[in-house]
Amino acid sequence: MKIGINTPTPVISVKPVVLPAPNRGDDLQVRVCAPAVGHELPIVVFSHGFGLSSNSYDPLVDFWAAHGFVVIQPTHLDSMTLNLPPEDPRTPTIWRFRVEDVKRILDELDFLEAAVPGLHGRLNRDRIAVAGHSWGGQTVSMLLGARVLNERDEPGEDMSDSRIKAGVLLATPGKGGADLTPFATEYFPFMNPSFSDMRTPALVIAGDHDKSELSTRGPDWFTDPYFCSPGSKSLLTLFGAEHSLGGIIGYNDTRTTDENPKHVSVIQRFTWGYLRQALNLDDSSLLEACAALEEGQDALGRFESK
Repeated sequence: MKIGINTPTPVISVKPVVLPAPNRGDDLQVRVCAPAVGHELPIVVFSHGFGLSSNSYDPLVDFWAAHGFVVIQPTHLDSMTLNLPPEDPRTPTIWRFRVEDVKRILDELDFLEAAVPGLHGRLNRDRIAVAGHSWGGQTVSMLLGARVLNERDEPGEDMSDSRIKAGVLLATPGKGGADLTPFATEYFPFMNPSFSDMRTPALVIAGDHDKSELSTRGPDWFTDPYFCSPGSKSLLTLFGAEHSLGGIIGYNDTRTTDENPKHVSVIQRFTWGYLRQALNLDDSSLLEACAALEEGQDALGRFESK
């Protein structure tokens, strides 16, 4: 796929940067990846999927950082690296802690900037985006305005953050209620979102072979954040992709069920182009990516916007 992207630069990666979090039970561990050169750098905070950590998603993080973004990754409380037991009193509300982790990072940008050698004075705090995969996508959706419905289908607390200008939702769960399996309804009651207030611009990425054991529906469940939300949204559907979207979790990661380097390459370039457009850095890269995606009979996916 020939898309006009800038020349990659060396990347500085620092981990763990530890943010004090007295009401969390465990301090927040963060990884920061940044290009070695450049100023007024835009920021992406990436929320990992269930059980993973800030050490995941290198195929995306490396690409974004090498091409001009500072990527900040929290390790949420559900990470297997923290080994939180199911009976821990925080477990039922980990979904809330996840959202608060991202907000804590935005509150502590000065601290994080000072913790990374050579990064001081190079962040652009007016150009902040969030991205997340799977459960991390739900975390991101709430920061963009989605709200969890209670048992009476009433929207809960608005946890959106006005500092965030755009989002990328990768394989993000859709609506709850009757669309959930009995297991999901019992153990994950927070998976009952309303996207009707998710107004912040976002790119939704879904695989048309992604089937979740948590939903009674098929792969279209993962397109709900696009079809059920208002405002400026885009949807990238990858043909043949499953929940790992070709391998975005990590290089040679054994959890990838649908290894496809072409899908990963498409996601790298589409997300980069989208973020540059949404943060007012460029308006041509995404258009070039769209044209390249649908060339020939062996199209890798479909792109649409509203």
